[in-house]
Amino acid sequence: MSDHRSIRKILIANRGEIAVRIIRTCREMGIRSVAVFSDADRTASHVRMADEAYHVGAPSSSDSYLRQERVLEIAQESGSDAIHPGYGFLAENANFAAACEKAGVCFIGPSADTIRTMGDKTTARAMMEETGVPMTPGTVDSIEDVDQALSLADEIGFPVLIKASAGGGGKGMRIVHESESFHAAFEAAGREALAAFGDNRVFIEKYIVESRHIEFQILADQDGNIVHLFERECSIQRRHQKVIEEAPSPIMTTPMREQMGQVAVDAARSCGYVGAGTIEFLLDVEGTFYFMEMNTRLQVEHAVTEWITGIDMVREQIRIAEGNPLPWKQEDLSINGHSIECRVYAEDPSNSFLPSPGPLIRHRPPGGIGVRVDSGVEQGDDVSVHYDPMISKVTTWGADRAEAIGRMRRALGEYEIAGVPTTISFCQFVLRHESFQSGNYSTHFVDQHFNAMAKPEHDPEFEEILAKAAASIWSPGSPRSEISLNGARPVPEREFSTWRKNRGRPKRLPGSD
Repeated sequence: MSDHRSIRKILIANRGEIAVRIIRTCREMGIRSVAVFSDADRTASHVRMADEAYHVGAPSSSDSYLRQERVLEIAQESGSDAIHPGYGFLAENANFAAACEKAGVCFIGPSADTIRTMGDKTTARAMMEETGVPMTPGTVDSIEDVDQALSLADEIGFPVLIKASAGGGGKGMRIVHESESFHAAFEAAGREALAAFGDNRVFIEKYIVESRHIEFQILADQDGNIVHLFERECSIQRRHQKVIEEAPSPIMTTPMREQMGQVAVDAARSCGYVGAGTIEFLLDVEGTFYFMEMNTRLQVEHAVTEWITGIDMVREQIRIAEGNPLPWKQEDLSINGHSIECRVYAEDPSNSFLPSPGPLIRHRPPGGIGVRVDSGVEQGDDVSVHYDPMISKVTTWGADRAEAIGRMRRALGEYEIAGVPTTISFCQFVLRHESFQSGNYSTHFVDQHFNAMAKPEHDPEFEEILAKAAASIWSPGSPRSEISLNGARPVPEREFSTWRKNRGRPKRLPGSD
């Protein structure tokens, strides 16, 4: 039976847009919020929005947001009943979840045992295979001997995928197309996995050519009730990481949705899952799907699911942690319309999407009907070199997919950003492309269709205008002036979104002076 409790104060063990997102739901539910911040985040949005805020360490993640003992000290000091980890950082750290339980603080997420089981990709594969979930051909266990691994790869058939056992996000992952390059790829994947996760174990699976990345959102309460909130299409990726997502998938049929949804629920039940989680699948060109992994946390792209279901995912996470049962059964849930998300990163699409952190000289998000912007930075802030370079997530809703696409194109066209290059131009390229508009695309979209766009032209006059505008907003010597502009100097060559593109003298009306 469920363990009922009343949560009155939540510490958010995260930063940026997801911390802001959680704080907003806490406020709606009458729950006090506690923020933690590094030296680099002293004036950040989530710090100013929370009811309380506590310093957690130096700028680097390892010296701040990943300091488990310090985060728990703050939870005790602030009298927090619960900790919400968001995504990233400590969200899928089984040791941290166990430490919360030991300290008597509710961890808003699954149990430590579940995180540990599903976080190890080889253990998860073994469990899913035993449950009968469809699996890509490959090794169930990790493999250390490179020659043995090559022999198995030959049996599976190239191309194969070498993947880190202990993590995800594209780290410790290599696609190998022929045996001659296998040794080098195997060793490189192990080194990268060790650096990223402290674990060099890898496994091998068949690489599905022209695959689509489909994931199912599930919710499970403490009484064993589990539902899925339908699927998300996440196939537009760079470096194996998502950039554009949509819900529902444009190629999903009702029978396929029912089958995949049931498999997702069965997978969650097999590991005793509690909370919000995501079962990720690969779908091949013949419509066969394969289990890829389970994410035991809230997903970055949860907003598109919220749009089409009307369900606040964070609210449900908190209600489940309090011991409340799910308020609906599967047959009560339905899809309403279509939603698209574009992640706006401070990255240079013309230079292999390399991160380009720096000052946000101008940041004016779009608005209007059916548009939502989740952001953890504001005009004058820095997109920090220490963290993920995400500026915001823009999501739109439409009665159908065409309306959602049109609304997103309009929203991105309104978005004004200056100071850093962004992925907005790339997102607009995707939205206009015939393959995306038809719904006929795969995880190879970037390789197949995207040609790097020309860098923006150098515009000294415009940079001078920006510098003067910035100087009038932040006086020299103020904290934000030092952080953002170093004395409001002219801005280096950057992408300026529509603010630059549409700049011009105002038109005079007929008959005016």
